Amino acid sequence: MKAFLLAAGRGTRLKPYTDTTPKCLIPINGIPLLAIWLNLLERHRVDTVIVNLHHHAEKVSAFIREISPRLDIRIVSVYESTLLGSAGTVWANRDRVAGDEPFFIAYADNLTDCNLTGMADFHRSRQATGNLLTMGLMHAPDPRACGIATMDADSRIVSFTEKPAAPSGDLANAGIYVASPDIFDYFPPRDDTDDVLDFGFHILPRLAGKMAGYVIRDYLRDIGTLDAYHRAQAEWRRHTARKR
Repeated sequence: MKAFLLAAGRGTRLKPYTDTTPKCLIPINGIPLLAIWLNLLERHRVDTVIVNLHHHAEKVSAFIREISPRLDIRIVSVYESTLLGSAGTVWANRDRVAGDEPFFIAYADNLTDCNLTGMADFHRSRQATGNLLTMGLMHAPDPRACGIATMDADSRIVSFTEKPAAPSGDLANAGIYVASPDIFDYFPPRDDTDDVLDFGFHILPRLAGKMAGYVIRDYLRDIGTLDAYHRAQAEWRRHTARKR
């Protein structure tokens, strides 16, 4: 399988760390977050990962050159002079995942040991029912700050709203997807939206009824704020110690 790892964000909520370090290289107990992601993808037999670059791009490129010889995974970096948005990056590089094979899309500011193989198997089991995308879900403590999915009894996502004022529940987008190439048929024409294409606002609502929810039971935390980052350091240390 192939994967998009969205790593180009500026990380403004993680200042002052991100003044000198790109968010994807913020260390978790001494290990850059990007390294944790690349090792996870390798363990789950991803053979090619497309990483987008923008903020401190030269530092991310140098890190990729350093780590690549130690991994059995092909890393393709794509530079964005202007940020394209989560869906914009995938759209701009859609030819890299052409064919029938599903692929992962993941936000690199999440810290996780998600069972990606189990999620991919779940997605494949649902393709015959017209499922085009499987969304990783988590229970959110503040649903109004997240993208919220509503599922039916068959795990089909029947509606999705980004940051709803009145959430229908607490099942939130966890920022990990398995997608089939046919999702590109549901991307809006480029003149229908801003230059930036965002999954939560522009794509996922269009896929209601054609995507399934996969509740992630493994560790997952968005480290995008200073408080979350500091919590993640202690949590990850305990979590990895238990797994040894």
